[in-house]
Amino acid sequence: MNPQGSPRRAPAARHLLSVSDLGTDGIEEVLRLTDSFVEVSSRAIPRVPALRGKTVVSLFFEDSTRTRLSFETAAKRLSADVMTFSVSSSSVNKGESLRDTVETIQAMGVDAVIVRHQGAGVPWQVARWVDGTSVINAGDGWHEHPTQALLDCYTIRKERNERGAPSPGEGRPALDGLRIAIVGDIRHSRVARSDVLAFSALGAHVTLVAPPTLLPPSLAGWPVEISHDLDSVLPKLDVVYVLRIQKERMTEALLPSLREYTAYYGLTRRRASLLPEGSLVMHPGPVNRGVEIAAEVADDPSSVITRQVANGVAVRMAVLYLLLGSGVELAAA
Repeated sequence: MNPQGSPRRAPAARHLLSVSDLGTDGIEEVLRLTDSFVEVSSRAIPRVPALRGKTVVSLFFEDSTRTRLSFETAAKRLSADVMTFSVSSSSVNKGESLRDTVETIQAMGVDAVIVRHQGAGVPWQVARWVDGTSVINAGDGWHEHPTQALLDCYTIRKERNERGAPSPGEGRPALDGLRIAIVGDIRHSRVARSDVLAFSALGAHVTLVAPPTLLPPSLAGWPVEISHDLDSVLPKLDVVYVLRIQKERMTEALLPSLREYTAYYGLTRRRASLLPEGSLVMHPGPVNRGVEIAAEVADDPSSVITRQVANGVAVRMAVLYLLLGSGVELAAA
């Protein structure tokens, strides 16, 4: 209660539900701020008090060890209190609804909820149910995975800078003019959707490479080119981004066989040799070695897969800091 005795209204929370929430300026702001948190992560004691007194909950209805641990590590390095929601031991198994679960958690006084769910749009729904609590989308169905896209953008910018690649120039977007191909199961990939939005916003030219059965039914409005011939695309690239073949979602006979997919779309050693010198090989993980990418290519110096994971912690620190700690508004789309 305030001194006048009326209920105190919680301040409006800021959310990160989609890459489009940020726009080009917002993405660039996250990338600049991430540089600071990479430095923090390199310290002997990688911890700062930026979110001391804040409470962050990871609300994961779908398995994802990599993303959950990355968010929780980021929150702890900012000195936030962290709570983990485990579906297998929760009241969800007793029939509790998603809304009741969310409102129960919010009643405990949390500042941010990190949501991962197999249903597209669930983070938007959660954001409508909570008041004064920030919601971060950690992956919703086939729809979006915005922090993965941010860490991918950061990794490309950082790796090119460290390898002495030409910068886009003053005032130009961070990935201006780069040629990036996203290869594989675009149809089921929230990573591909968020990456297309982020890469395009930063000035890259994006080509989707996949068999017709692994493309979305409609690509209207997507700022991309389409190819079904990986060999012809590879020699023109600065970055090849290989997606995981999601075997658990291959229930519609979309591929004749994994062997045939590898024959036409797998990033084999021979195909990797077609890439220009200095090109980057990326993958969101976990990797199916020998299916979408050969083991020796995944382990090659051109591969930045493990650096993507490391940068993910710093990027999520930047996102949490912007939403909860700095008072700086994220740029509008």
